[in-house]
Amino acid sequence: MSTPFYVSPQQAMADRAEYARKGIARGRSVVALQYADGVVFVAENPSRALHKVSEIYDRIAFAAVGKYNEFENLRIGGVRYADLRGYTYDREDVTARGLANTYAQTLGAIFSSAGEKPYEVELLVAEVGNTAEDDQIYRLPHDGSIVDEHGSVAVGGNADQISSYLDQHHRDGMTLGEALKLAVESLSRDNNGGERTLTAEQLEVAVLDRKRPQQRKFKRVLGRQLARLLESDGAATAPAAEADAGGEAEEGSDSES
Repeated sequence: MSTPFYVSPQQAMADRAEYARKGIARGRSVVALQYADGVVFVAENPSRALHKVSEIYDRIAFAAVGKYNEFENLRIGGVRYADLRGYTYDREDVTARGLANTYAQTLGAIFSSAGEKPYEVELLVAEVGNTAEDDQIYRLPHDGSIVDEHGSVAVGGNADQISSYLDQHHRDGMTLGEALKLAVESLSRDNNGGERTLTAEQLEVAVLDRKRPQQRKFKRVLGRQLARLLESDGAATAPAAEADAGGEAEEGSDSES
């Protein structure tokens, strides 16, 4: 009888982590930045049908990089979790921290299971509060750990370089236009230090706007509104953007079947 091939648990986990990281690194990056009136998400994503940034609940949004089918399953699970908790208890009981803990348990169980491959995804979960100090942003890597982020965060293929650029240039109290321009500048930088030009058609942009009068604070920034913000001098504010957002399509728990 042949001797079974032995791999130490440490080596097995290292191999699984490397496999997941390589899959995530192939995806285009997503950044999230706090600005004066909430949190803005910016992703390099030319598709208008397959979203990287989505609404989960009233004040909560979700962003992801990696394999689309895997993070879409997680998004749908998050919407169902939020709907059930909000219906069973109260809408105020649905929080980004609770959702992040649920995602962490799911990702951690998959990562440590020998029966299936690890998910090639990295997630962002954010909640907008009544003030900037109450905003919450959580980053969840492939292994299910939770990182509490503040100010700005990037996930995806070039996340380390993008995060370093954001840390140097992000500041509290930025307008939506300033934050959007900074996000685009960070995504435009390549590994060799050069810069590309990203147009509005190549970007997916959404915000959690605490000043929005609706209970649901998530909205997408599309079309002419996005083009105006990119072309402006950075002085555009969220209320001005809100005035241009009529008729936009939204998504989230209220539309999830």
